[in-house]
Amino acid sequence: MFFTQFAFSQEEEKVDLNKLFQKDSTLNIDPSFQPAYGIIQDSIVKDSIPEKKSMISDIVKSYAKDYKRVARKENKMYLYNEAKIEYEDMVIEAGEIVLDNTTSEVIARGISDSTGYKQLPVFKQGTDEINPDSLRYNFNTGKALVYNSRTQQGGFTVRGPVSKRENDSVFFIKNAKFTTDDDVDNADYYFKANRIKFVPNKKIVTGLVQMYIVDVPMPLALPFGYFPMVDKATSGFVLPSFGDNRQRGFFLMNGGYYFAINDYVDLSVLGDYYTNGSWATRIDSDYNLRYKFNGTVSFRYENLLLEERGFPDFSEQVIYNFRWNHQQDAKANPNSRFSASVNIGSSRFFRESVNQANQGNFLNNTMNSSISYNKTIAAGPGMNLNLTATHSQNTNTQEINMTLPTLQFSINRVYPFEPKTGTKKGIIHNINLQYNLRGENRIRTTDERFLTSGMFNDLNAGMRHSIPINTNFKVFDNFSVSLNANYDETWVMQTYEKRFDEQTQEVVTDTIQGFDSYRTYNFSTSVGTTVYGMFPFGENAKINAVRHVMRPSISYNINPAFDQFYDQFTRTGLGANEDEIIEYSRFEGSLFGAPGNRFSSSMNFSLANDFEAKVRNDDSTATGDDRFKKIKLLNNFALSTSYNFAADSLKFSPIALRGNIPIVTDKFNINLIAALDPYALDNNNRRIDKWNIDNGGSLFRLTNANVSFSYSLSDKTFAKEEDEEDEEEPDPLNDDTFSSGGRPDDLFGNGQMMNDPRSQRRQQDKKPKEDENEYYNYKIPWNLNLSYTMTYGNQTRQNQITSHSVMFSGDIELSPQWKVGVSSGYDLANRGFTFTQLRFNRDLGSWNMSLNWTPIGPRESWFFFIGIKANMLRDLKFDRNREPNRRLN
Repeated sequence: MFFTQFAFSQEEEKVDLNKLFQKDSTLNIDPSFQPAYGIIQDSIVKDSIPEKKSMISDIVKSYAKDYKRVARKENKMYLYNEAKIEYEDMVIEAGEIVLDNTTSEVIARGISDSTGYKQLPVFKQGTDEINPDSLRYNFNTGKALVYNSRTQQGGFTVRGPVSKRENDSVFFIKNAKFTTDDDVDNADYYFKANRIKFVPNKKIVTGLVQMYIVDVPMPLALPFGYFPMVDKATSGFVLPSFGDNRQRGFFLMNGGYYFAINDYVDLSVLGDYYTNGSWATRIDSDYNLRYKFNGTVSFRYENLLLEERGFPDFSEQVIYNFRWNHQQDAKANPNSRFSASVNIGSSRFFRESVNQANQGNFLNNTMNSSISYNKTIAAGPGMNLNLTATHSQNTNTQEINMTLPTLQFSINRVYPFEPKTGTKKGIIHNINLQYNLRGENRIRTTDERFLTSGMFNDLNAGMRHSIPINTNFKVFDNFSVSLNANYDETWVMQTYEKRFDEQTQEVVTDTIQGFDSYRTYNFSTSVGTTVYGMFPFGENAKINAVRHVMRPSISYNINPAFDQFYDQFTRTGLGANEDEIIEYSRFEGSLFGAPGNRFSSSMNFSLANDFEAKVRNDDSTATGDDRFKKIKLLNNFALSTSYNFAADSLKFSPIALRGNIPIVTDKFNINLIAALDPYALDNNNRRIDKWNIDNGGSLFRLTNANVSFSYSLSDKTFAKEEDEEDEEEPDPLNDDTFSSGGRPDDLFGNGQMMNDPRSQRRQQDKKPKEDENEYYNYKIPWNLNLSYTMTYGNQTRQNQITSHSVMFSGDIELSPQWKVGVSSGYDLANRGFTFTQLRFNRDLGSWNMSLNWTPIGPRESWFFFIGIKANMLRDLKFDRNREPNRRLN
C-alpha cells in the first residue's frame, strides 16, 4: 500500500550514498532531492574544516509539465516539457532544463519533435528578456553563456551567435547584429559588429560596425559605435540635414540641441544656414502634466537673402511665426478654465518660409489667436467672468486687429417675482433681469507697426453695461409671447470732434481724450407658435405619411432716436449755395460706435419649415412601429423679412431664404441661401421706391444666392454598424497645419515641414490593426472628401456666377504598405484647376518613404523622404526637395 518517492534502475557498481549526498561547498541541495529511505550514519568523525557557505542565497523553485527526474549518480535534476526555474528575480523557461548541483549550473534548451525545434529558452531577469536557442547559467558567479540570443532593449533588437553574460548588467556578444526591426533574422536593415558590449537599458558599445540593408553591406562603417538605449528622453545634439537650394546655395538645416529638461517639458533649439548668408532658427517645446494641462510652444525666425549681394535681384527680408497651443484638462478645475491658441507672425511667413511647405496655411488668408480665462462663481445667483485676448491678421492686406483684453462679466438671470414654491406661471412670475458687462481695449495696426510703440497710438478702449429685462407667457394655450426691454450704458475713453477747415477745404477730426458716455434703450415683443400637419398615404404605401412642421413668428421692435448725442458743422464752398450742414456724433469711431439717430419702428416676419416622411423599412421581418422609419425631406427651410413703419421709403427689406436638403441623413446635406428684393433698380442700378413688378420685372429680384455642400465618404460608410469606428477628433497639438489656422482635413493639401523629424514621423506612429493580414481581406481602406460651392450675384444687374468650384481630396491604401493621396479641385468660373497635390507613402517595415508633389501652379514643388522610423536613428535618412518659386507667390 505504500511506495517510495523515487525509483532507481539497478546499478552494477556499489554506490556510497554518504559520499553522493555529502554537502559540497558549491551545491545547495533542495530538500526535495533527499531520498525516501534512511541513510546509515558513518562512524567517521565530522571533518573539523568549516564548510564553505553556498553562493545560492534563495530557494530554487522548479516546474515541469511532463516530469522532473533526479539522477543521484550525476547529482543532476532534469525537467522536461514547459520547464521553468525561478531564482530570486530570475526566471528561465525552456523545453528542457538540466540543473547540475555539482557545478551550480543550469543548462536550458528547446526540444525537438516532428514539428521541429520548439519551446526555445526564455531568460528573464527584472525587465530584461533574452530569447536564445540554448543557454548555460551559473548560480554562484551569475555568469552565463547564451547561444544565438535575441533580446529587445530600448527599441533595439540584438542577436548574437554567442553571448557571454558577465553579470546582471553587462553582456559581451560576438558577431552581433542589432536593428530596430522586430524580426532580427529577416531585418530590412541592421548593424553588424565583430564584438559589442551590451548594457541593458543603458547602451551598446561596439568595435568596428557596418550597416547592412537587405543583407547588402553599405559603405557606411564606423571604427566604433555608441548607441544609447534609455526609455526616458535624454539631451543631445541633433545632426543637421544638408542639401542644395537653387536660390540660396548649399545648406545645413535643422541642426541644434535637444534639452530633455524633465519628465514634463522638453526644449529643442534648431537652426539653418545657407551659403548665401541666409539663416533661420527654431525653438520648440512640448509640455504635459497629467490631469492638469498640456501644450506646445513654437517660435521660428528666418533672415532670408535672395541671390547674392551686389546682384540686381538681391533682396533681404525677416519673417517670423509664433505658435502656442495650451489645453487644460477638464478635470483639473471645474470652476475655472484657461486655454490658448496663438498663431501670430509675419503675414508672408507661410509663403516665404524655406523650412516648410505648409500648403494648407498658404491657402489660408487669415491667422487668428485667442487666449482666454473663464471663472464661474457659484455664490448668490451665479456669476461668470471671462478674460480674452484675441488677434486676427489678414495675410493679404497685412492688417492686424487685436483686443488686449476683452473683459466680460455677467450675473445669471434673476426672477424677482418667482414664487417660493411651485412653477413659474404668467407674465409676472416670469419677469427676469440680467446684468452683462463688456470692456475692450482694441488695437488696429499693420505688419510694419506691430510690436512697436506706434501700434498703441490707435488704442480704442471702452465699456458697455447692459441690463436686459424679459418675460414670457402663453396666449390661448398655443401662442408663446415674449416681452423684452434692454438698457445699455456705454463708457468710452476718447471721442472725436469734427470741423471744416476752410483753408484746406477738408474735414478735420480732433481726438478728445477723456471719459465720456451715452445711454440707449429699446423695446421688442414677439409671438410665435408651432403648427403640425400630417398627410397620410396608407399603411400599404411605400411612403406611409408626410409631416409638415411650421414655426411662424412675428416680432415688433422700437428703437428710439438719440439726437442729443449728435452735433453739426457747416461745410462751406466757393458760393453761398454750396454750404452743407453735416450731422455727426462725437462717438463715431469709438469702440462701440455711435447711438442711432433714426427712429425705427419695425415689424419682423419669419417662417421656418420642416418636412419629414415616414417610409417603409427595408427589413421585411420588422413589426409594429419598426416597420417604418423617419427621414427628413427638407430641414429648417426658413424665410424672413421686415417692414419699417418709420422709414420714408424702401420700407420692406429683402426676403432672406435659407434651407438644408438632407441627401444622406447626418452625412450629406445641401445648404441653400438666397435673397429676394421686391424693389426695382433705376438706370444707375440703385434701389428705388418702386415695386419691381411695376417696373416691368418679376415679383422679386434674385439678388444673390449660394449653394454649397461637403461630403465625406470612406470604406466605413458602407460597412456594417458593428464594423464602424468613431473617427478621432483632430488634435491641434499634433497637426502643424491645424494649429496654424488651417483646415483639420487635407482638402487644401497636406503640410510638410522640411527635414523636420516630428512632421515626417507624424504618421509613422500609427501601427496597423491586428486583424490586417497579407491579403488585406479585400477591405481596402480609403476616404474621399468633396466640397462644392456656387455663388450667384445680381444686386446691380451683373447677373453672373461670382464663384463656382469643386474641391476634393482622398487617400487609398493599395496595400498595408502603400498609401496614395490627392488633393485638387476645379474652378468652373475661371476654367482652371485649383491647388493640386499628390501624395505617396510607402511603409518599408522599419523604414518609411514619402513623396509630396505639387505638379502645377505657383506652388509647384516636391519633397522626397526616406528614413528609419525609430527616433533614436532618425538622423539616418535621405531627403530631397524642390521649393516653390517664391517670386511667383
